[in-house]
Amino acid sequence: MSSYEDYKKASKAVLDKEKEIAETTRQVQAEWAKAFEEMSRTVMSRASAEMQLGLKLSQKLTECRSPTDAFLAYQEWLTGEMKDRSEAAQHFMANCQKFFTESTRLISNSGISR
Repeated sequence: MSSYEDYKKASKAVLDKEKEIAETTRQVQAEWAKAFEEMSRTVMSRASAEMQLGLKLSQKLTECRSPTDAFLAYQEWLTGEMKDRSEAAQHFMANCQKFFTESTRLISNSGISR
């Protein structure tokens, strides 16, 4: 085999690998964008829920007739706030896990890690 044929074969192999890496990069970027979009929706939903909870608290405090009523209103608000924060943390961790799992899968399937 001539050195030109060897060069041609090596060039084709390099181009094929570059195409594979480019496709993997595109897939990883698409998955990252999807994960960030989902995280953004979760954050916006959380902010909206927090505003509603705060509005509900202010309405209840306006209606209070005693310190006990105010205490109960704050207790209800704090319980809801803690529940919402716990759910938000769970969603965030699930999204992060999905993000890393998909990234690892794409990279390991591409052969980049070898």
